[in-house]
Order: sequence, then C-alpha cells, then structure tokens
Amino acid sequence: MKKSSGTAGTRKAIVLSSATIYSGPIFGLRRDEVIEPSGVRTTREVITHPGSVVVLPVLPDGRILLIQQYRYAAKQYLWELVAGRIDGGESPEAAAARELIEETGYRAKRLRVFLDVFPTPGFLEERMFILLAEGLTEGEAEPEADEKIISRAYNRKQLERKSSRGSTPPTC
Repeated sequence: MKKSSGTAGTRKAIVLSSATIYSGPIFGLRRDEVIEPSGVRTTREVITHPGSVVVLPVLPDGRILLIQQYRYAAKQYLWELVAGRIDGGESPEAAAARELIEETGYRAKRLRVFLDVFPTPGFLEERMFILLAEGLTEGEAEPEADEKIISRAYNRKQLERKSSRGSTPPTC
C-alpha cells in the first residue's frame, strides 16, 4: 500500500476556467478545467447542489418513521427516510425540522447530526447531513404541492422482514 504524503487535505485544485452548463431550481451543471493537487490537468463536470438532510425519526417506542412517495426517476413508489434540500442560509438542523414537519407532521425536541457525508463526490457537490430526530410529537403534515406522502412507523423486525422478503427496501 502506498504511503500518504500527509498533505492531501491541505492542497486544493486550481480552477483554470469554469462554465455553467445548466442552472435549475434543484441542481445545476458546471464544467471546470482544473489542475488537481496531483498536478493532473483535466476537465471535470460537476452537478451543483445546495446540500441536503436525511432524517432518522425515532418514535418514543423505538419504531422508525418512514415515508412512501412516488419517485419518477425510479419509476416506482419507495419507502424512504425523511429527506430534502437545505435552503439558502439554513442550518442542517433547521432544514431537518422543516422537512420532518412537511413530510410527516412530527416535531422533534432533539435533532443531532450523526453523519456528514458527500454521497457521490466523483461528480456531485452535494453535502448530506444525516440527523437523528428524537422526542417526537405528532402533528399535521404540511407537504409541498407536488408531494403525496404516506408515513408509517416500523419496528426493527418489520424492517428486517420487509428487506428479506425482497420488498422494496427503505431508501434514503
């Protein structure tokens, strides 16, 4: 195994040129010509994204709250964790609280980031914060106009059975 030089985290790419190819309400596409820290000169196409949150809502009895909605890209209904984009200037905790209310109606007394990841760093700028939501109280969902969402709580055994039967497993 090759030894690390110890400087990988300190050096950045040098951007020679940058062009916005597409800019939409959900994401954008940018083409950059760069010199990477290793000295390689290359062109990189990057999907721009403001970041997102994924919420793991744990009810007082330990069940996990999931939502089901139709996902056009997957061409099917999927069971998912609560998730959504971070709006400009919003903290991950504020975005998680907003998404939890929108999609389920639940409010959380405690929201804690337990993972901070770049899910697809090869071509996507999105930074994803995964939060644990506890101290939940039920309320009225406030979905966006294009969202038709069902929420349901599952215990661990139910989730394991759902996955082992070949049912569509929950996704983020």
